[in-house]
Amino acid sequence: MENKIPEIDATTTDTLGKSSLHSIYVSLGNIPTWRRNKEDAKQLLGYLPILSAKNEKEKKSSEFKELARETFHNSIKFLLDPLFQGIQLSRLTASEYRDMMKIMVFVVDDLQIENLSEVYVKWNEMYLLSRSEKFKESDLENFQKAINDWGDLFIKLFQKILNSHLKFLKLHSWIYHIVDTIREYGAINGYTTETYESLHKTYVKIPYRLSNKKEVEKQIMKNIRRRAIVSRNRVGKTKTPMAFVYTAKLFDFDLSESMIEQNKKDPNLDKKMIKGFEKFIDCLKVYLNILNIISAEGCRIKIYSSVTLKNGAILRTKNDFHHRPWFSNIAVNMNEEELSEYLSDKGICYAQTLLITEIRLPNKSPMHLALVQWYDFIEKTPFVYGCPLLRLVEVYNFIEIEAIEDTIHVVPRFDKNNEYFVMELDQ
Repeated sequence: MENKIPEIDATTTDTLGKSSLHSIYVSLGNIPTWRRNKEDAKQLLGYLPILSAKNEKEKKSSEFKELARETFHNSIKFLLDPLFQGIQLSRLTASEYRDMMKIMVFVVDDLQIENLSEVYVKWNEMYLLSRSEKFKESDLENFQKAINDWGDLFIKLFQKILNSHLKFLKLHSWIYHIVDTIREYGAINGYTTETYESLHKTYVKIPYRLSNKKEVEKQIMKNIRRRAIVSRNRVGKTKTPMAFVYTAKLFDFDLSESMIEQNKKDPNLDKKMIKGFEKFIDCLKVYLNILNIISAEGCRIKIYSSVTLKNGAILRTKNDFHHRPWFSNIAVNMNEEELSEYLSDKGICYAQTLLITEIRLPNKSPMHLALVQWYDFIEKTPFVYGCPLLRLVEVYNFIEIEAIEDTIHVVPRFDKNNEYFVMELDQ
């Protein structure tokens, strides 16, 4: 049975570092290294719980730290016990840090700090040994000696000036356990955290920014699931391009954050269109990533107030339609075989349209997309009176206009907050 290789790491979700999630991924050990280090060779398993303390005093208490460790270890055991036998764990420094360490010897040279250059020299010697493809027992002994030489000097230099006194789990694991890990599981060379740093952006940071910061993990998982469905629906499809009839062009601009901010400040915009602009760049990055388009340089955006769908229905995002805003609700046709873990209405999911766009990239066919906010079924009573009962959730995506089955009528439920009935398409 092939090895399964997990990667577990916490990453911040906001720029201030006040919020974080602990994501865990898995890949297969028999996939060649060059292929395994690509993003789509990893599978997100989920997010581990991170305990929150009431205050700093509780956070620093030994009881809280012990509970946090116990929670982490129990979560790992619960998640991995059914999956792995003979786990091959590894972790290497990202390329930016590797490059930095190579030049730090020269950067700190001649500074009036004894042994500072020497600690970087010893690091590089140790790091070169760690990159070996195969280890004999004599190699492991030399590697352990290099680790000890670097560790002794590093701790001597920095232990007294840091409040933590260098009581770091990763430092302890490296000095005391890495050689035994190699003996048991093989060389650590060939794996890199660079891919996982990219995964943090795809599976944590961007979905977090698209959420409303409440029940974050649940919103992120729904966002990722919908993105996966959209991505799989594209595979193997050959379509004849459809000529869409747009009306009333509202905006026409080159893509940039400054232009998005400028358009968002238009005093005539409804709050739904403003929300669409707020989510625009992050949702577009996600969509282009699905298409393996790395750069949006030279991207031209046109935003319209309406477009005619393939069935003749008119999709609208109007700030003022007979003195009232009109943002069409839609039915999106999904492949039901891909929705085994997601509740749908006979393969149909529902959303509200925020923006209607035509996006052009250099040397690419125009993309006809709608930025939507998704509805989700009310879990306890997904259908009432034979109609889907929905609520708007903080999940946003670009979808192809051609994937829209029809516009629908959504009726707010009387005396209920954020509950809506859907008038069935065949009614």
